[in-house]
Amino acid sequence: MQNIIRKNPEFMPKPVGNYSHITRVPKGAGLIVTSGQVGTDMNGHIPSSLNEQITNTFANMKRVLESEGLNEDNVIKVNIWATEEIDWEHFYALWDELFRTAYPSMTVAYISALGWPELKIEIELWCAEV
Repeated sequence: MQNIIRKNPEFMPKPVGNYSHITRVPKGAGLIVTSGQVGTDMNGHIPSSLNEQITNTFANMKRVLESEGLNEDNVIKVNIWATEEIDWEHFYALWDELFRTAYPSMTVAYISALGWPELKIEIELWCAEV
């Protein structure tokens, strides 16, 4: 089976962040989609700061991937919703730690609220198993 291909065509503007414009999944790959991961810790506590929630969210993303035997190579698309402006320096330090080999496609949206009033960020992962 072929591998997942990530690319940024030369005739397009360079991505404004650490992501790929295109992620091509080979025919016959399995699709795994996670629910949005949020900033709760293992005890269900939700920190008040966005950066602490981001740190917990990335830990939860790693756990959910590992639970299915997946890693960063399997992630093809990430949808990010935040209720306040993201500290990109903090975010990308964790992003680059998780996505060492290839950046998935990404969408970011700022919204007025998430499912619980305390939540400030939610990240959904789309994955392919090849």
